Amino acid sequence: MNKYSAGASGKASFNIDDLKDDKAFFAVARNAHQEAIGCGAVRAMDAHTGEVKRVYAKEKGKGVGTLILRFLEEESRKLGYHTLRLETRRINERAVQFYFSQGYKEIPNYGHYQNRPEAICFEKSL
Repeated sequence: MNKYSAGASGKASFNIDDLKDDKAFFAVARNAHQEAIGCGAVRAMDAHTGEVKRVYAKEKGKGVGTLILRFLEEESRKLGYHTLRLETRRINERAVQFYFSQGYKEIPNYGHYQNRPEAICFEKSL
């Protein structure tokens, strides 16, 4: 299995150094007890396009992922982004359906996801 295989962790597509850009950020969602229950990040692709990375919700089906994604979108607008893009694995049907339900549209695979049939890429205008 290589780094692009179905179920890959995604570590190869995100580096903490990606957050050094002024238009990049990482968010952590916490519950009433201040326990981390989810996260997400946006990094710059260009001046008007951000890439959503590392969206995670500890408990599925509770709306945390939706709240995280909305926060990422709102903050991205404030930073001047017009578009957000992202990638997930086709095998992750729950994530694929989630992004469709949030208004993201499938686009041709970009960057190092090109020619990777296990990847599916999305875009949303803000």
